[in-house]
Amino acid sequence: MTRGLREAAAFPRQHARTRRFTLGQPRSLTPAPDGARVVFLRAGAGDDPVLRLWVLDTASGEERCVADPVELARTEADVVGDLPPEEQALRERTREAAGGIVAYATDRAVRVATFALAGRLHVCRLAAGKASAHPSRHTVVDPRPDPTGQRVAYVAGAALHVAALDGADGRLLAGPGDGEEQVSWGLADFIAAEEMGRTRGYWWAPDGQRLAVTRVDNAPVGRWHITDPAHPARPPRPVAYPAAGTDNADVGLFVVDLDGGRVRVDWDAVSYPYVVSVVWGTSGPLTVCVQSRDQKGMRVLAVDPDAGTTRIVHEAHDADWVEIVRGLPRWAGSRLVHALDDGDTRRLAVDGQPLTPPGLQLRAAVHSGDDAVVVLASDEDPTAVGVWRVPLDGSDPAPLTPSEGVHDARVRGQTVVLQLRGLAEPGVRTLVHSPAGDSEIVSLAETPVLHPRPRMLELGRRGLRAALFLPSDYADEDGRLPVLLDPYGGPHAQRVLQHRDGFGVAQWFAESGFAVLVVDGRGTPGRGPVWERAVAGDLVSAPLEDQIDALHAAAGDHPLDLDKVAIRGWSFGGYLAAAAVLRRPDVFHAAVAGAPVTDWALYDTHYTERYLGTPQDNPEAYRVSSLLDDAPGLHRPLLLIHGLADDNVVAAHTLRLSEALLRHAHPHHVLPLAGVTHMTPQETVAENLLWLQLAFLREALHLEHGRWMSPGDDGPPG
Repeated sequence: MTRGLREAAAFPRQHARTRRFTLGQPRSLTPAPDGARVVFLRAGAGDDPVLRLWVLDTASGEERCVADPVELARTEADVVGDLPPEEQALRERTREAAGGIVAYATDRAVRVATFALAGRLHVCRLAAGKASAHPSRHTVVDPRPDPTGQRVAYVAGAALHVAALDGADGRLLAGPGDGEEQVSWGLADFIAAEEMGRTRGYWWAPDGQRLAVTRVDNAPVGRWHITDPAHPARPPRPVAYPAAGTDNADVGLFVVDLDGGRVRVDWDAVSYPYVVSVVWGTSGPLTVCVQSRDQKGMRVLAVDPDAGTTRIVHEAHDADWVEIVRGLPRWAGSRLVHALDDGDTRRLAVDGQPLTPPGLQLRAAVHSGDDAVVVLASDEDPTAVGVWRVPLDGSDPAPLTPSEGVHDARVRGQTVVLQLRGLAEPGVRTLVHSPAGDSEIVSLAETPVLHPRPRMLELGRRGLRAALFLPSDYADEDGRLPVLLDPYGGPHAQRVLQHRDGFGVAQWFAESGFAVLVVDGRGTPGRGPVWERAVAGDLVSAPLEDQIDALHAAAGDHPLDLDKVAIRGWSFGGYLAAAAVLRRPDVFHAAVAGAPVTDWALYDTHYTERYLGTPQDNPEAYRVSSLLDDAPGLHRPLLLIHGLADDNVVAAHTLRLSEALLRHAHPHHVLPLAGVTHMTPQETVAENLLWLQLAFLREALHLEHGRWMSPGDDGPPG
């Protein structure tokens, strides 16, 4: 076996062991306002699943570990397991695959940090570098110190509590009453965490004297049950799942003082039931952003925290939907910063006036000050994401990062932390610019054994962005290669980005002898509102058409064998893969569909109704987008993979499609994953899934000769 194939054979294990090469990378960065330090999380090595809390001293460049779960833990389970159910749910919503300290919060001065370790509250004095368990005996979720660093609030038993940092004066602030078994205070509801990016349910006032708190009543939500067939003695786990067209949780917002007094925030919650975000900072008033059930309307409301009354400070409407943009709305002094869809550009605006030019696609806002806003945006190339400083005086935005690559930033005061990712090198560089000096936070991530070699393409009449991968030793005389399309292909996720680590699996399949094509079609982000809204009313036709157009365009200039074309994907990508062989068997000859949505009536309200409306009002959209009626058309090999513990895309999606295929006597393969959720953090599962998919594709496309790997090439998996 050549060296390249030996490296490729080792890749699945490394990819799984390093959690897709994320372990060891600095993350969750928080610069202090005075620029003296930056707090962050990082594992101890590239294969260490335990995250620790670190502090960078910006003057010296020294990094110190200030909280190590291994040292703080009472038992091994405190480091890697035995999580309260609310914490387990939060990690699933955020797709958290690591253990240890996976989240923390600080006071305004970034002198104190709090975090939960297996449900036990800990406090870390950052300057001293000393962390210790808080005296509270509660099993806690989401502890957060107040801005002044005197107290800590936390959720325990579906109730919000507060205590002094030394443990004194602990008290219950708000909790469920008698007969309110389905009520929680201070936690995000399922829809907010899964679809809106809001994973928290309470916010301190700037003076630390009261809090804005969500009250979530899940009683209206239908109950689904997640069973564990591998352990039939275990009872089913009930899940409050708001399926499309059914009732959501009732979410309210209250201002709660430290004595437990509360004022309900009043708005037209019948017309605007979704609580998208809450902002309570030193600039601007307490602010809540709310959205209508059909998502065609969004309001930004200023709240009087004493009376609970609200006034509209901004309102947006769209014929299809108003997009939620991370980090917005927010305040810059007394001015409201928000997103504005203007033609085919998503722009940054202040008080209704656009600040960014047409063509610069806004992706997120990360900071606002008195004179500028810092945003993430794509200029002419949607595969690159840059950090831009946007002056409030209307002068031209200025890039803070190179034009190539995928970048992010954290800003506080005069300190700017940049994270730079690109195609030339693996991993991430984390650069700190502060008044005390410039420094770099070290990444301990492993270097992948494979070097992805994407050919970045623009294909077809729509200029579809794509990345093509060939075997590293491919030569023209090798002829045409079997093709594997590897898309996500749907809303809110891009695959074709200038970020090398995102292409490792694609290169691995290429080393096995495939030409691998990754394509972002209509509906994916980064190319403006018109591009995104091409899936309104039909989630499958435009994305599938774009995969086919890109395939045929690429075959004109590259060595693609159109008689051997397969497609694989997960989640929306799994949906697209299954649709490909069901609807276009003339193009696609085999498919691997992981955790696919097959019937959108089984998916959640906020995501599904944004594109299709409700099943009651728009049944035709659901019929067109469902795959169940396509079962008679299966004439190609199809492998369906699904985690039986998945509470996002439940296993019923795969089982119902399998049932329909069986009804029409169509052979197919189903791989159930016991105990696996929508993500696959288990190392052996993640590793062996790659090998099993490769074996299926080889057999399905009748690839009996050529350059092929097997697990035995690098020792047996697991």
